[in-house]
Amino acid sequence: MLSYLVQRLASTLLVMTLVGIFVFLLLHLSAGDPAAIIAGDYATPQQIATIRQRLGLDDPLLVQFGRWALRVVQGDLGVSIFTSTPVSALILQRLEPTLSVAVLTMIFAVSIAVTLGVLAAWKAGRPVDRLLMGFSVLGFSMPTFVVGYCLIYVFAIELRWLPVQGYRPIMDGIGPWFLHLVLPTITLGLAYVALIARMTRASVQEVLEEDYIRTANAKGVPARTMLMKHALKNAGVPIITVIGIGVALLIGGVVITETVFNIPGIGRLVVDAISKRDYPIIQGVILVFSGVYVLINLAVDLSYSLIDPRIRH
Repeated sequence: MLSYLVQRLASTLLVMTLVGIFVFLLLHLSAGDPAAIIAGDYATPQQIATIRQRLGLDDPLLVQFGRWALRVVQGDLGVSIFTSTPVSALILQRLEPTLSVAVLTMIFAVSIAVTLGVLAAWKAGRPVDRLLMGFSVLGFSMPTFVVGYCLIYVFAIELRWLPVQGYRPIMDGIGPWFLHLVLPTITLGLAYVALIARMTRASVQEVLEEDYIRTANAKGVPARTMLMKHALKNAGVPIITVIGIGVALLIGGVVITETVFNIPGIGRLVVDAISKRDYPIIQGVILVFSGVYVLINLAVDLSYSLIDPRIRH
């Protein structure tokens, strides 16, 4: 188990190193002079020279990378070109809305998807199975922004049950906070539900065909116990895997969802930074999102040994 943990940590460090190199080169791989790109189309040569000096672009590339990597390790992600605010501070200011949407979406998607997947596997080939799998295909096929606008039209404009857009901090009360997150959570979670439900159905259905499941069924073990204790537990590794993979889908969907619902989170921050070509913010957000994704997948890999002890050996 210790050697497995060391291997996974080593691979995680390698991945983060490669991500760091890519993020650093993001500014330098852009066509043309990075300082001219940041300064804009109407900048004077003096303004461009000032930006080059401020960013240290006149130094050798290796020196620039070493200086940047040292700052990142110390928690310094740079300073915004336009607001002169530290990128780490901007990310922390926007963290609560994004974290709220992501956590609620994860809880909603996993609880609904696993339930639907187990039910579909239990009723495989029957109308319930076809209906649930048809719903999952539809949910995965519809673009996130289309789902968001449809939900806004029905539940916010026509029925007036929920707020149209915006975000209320949790300090303002659980009720307003939750009401403003219902539509974003459903919008972002539908595709995630579809992905997890299909994998859950396939994995549980495969386990239900095993001999020990048929033996438990013949002994009169209740269906609930058989499905939840025996089938779902032994089908857990593929399900946990797809949940970890789906985090990438979740991260990408947060950007679109926050834009549709006007939520002042990290997704909106990076969209605004792209429109202004504020490269330090773009670099910092990519680095943070990549780190979160890698750490979650590391946790998923380590959880395999808890679900299936054979992996330890």
